Amino acid sequence: MSPRFDLVGIVTADLTASLAFYRRLGLDIPDGAENEPHVETTLPGGVRLAWDPESTIAAFDPSGPRNPNGRIGLAFLCDDPAEVDRVHAELVAAGARSHLEPFDAFWGQRYATVFDPDGNTVDLFAPTSSGDADG
Repeated sequence: MSPRFDLVGIVTADLTASLAFYRRLGLDIPDGAENEPHVETTLPGGVRLAWDPESTIAAFDPSGPRNPNGRIGLAFLCDDPAEVDRVHAELVAAGARSHLEPFDAFWGQRYATVFDPDGNTVDLFAPTSSGDADG
């Protein structure tokens, strides 16, 4: 199976302000989410929108937010960890630049990041066990 578009992620310097902004636009974001290291909501149609404070990104990627012109990344759900590795390798072989080689993340996913031709980040992920697949 092919990876499936699953998530748009926003890296934010001020999680409280960002969540308040999107709540004003009518998004259903749980109360108290401002205190979490990762927040997400499912949009109509099933795609998820997620927010990560800069500190969350820095916990696994010391280079921090990667695109100074924008802080939105796309994420694709893979069927399993092997597919993350395979798709990452195929994209790099086709000329994509890798940012994060596939690794087993502390939150229970196989995870990798490449740049698209315009420098936007594209994450590939899959649960490492029967756990949650959320990105």
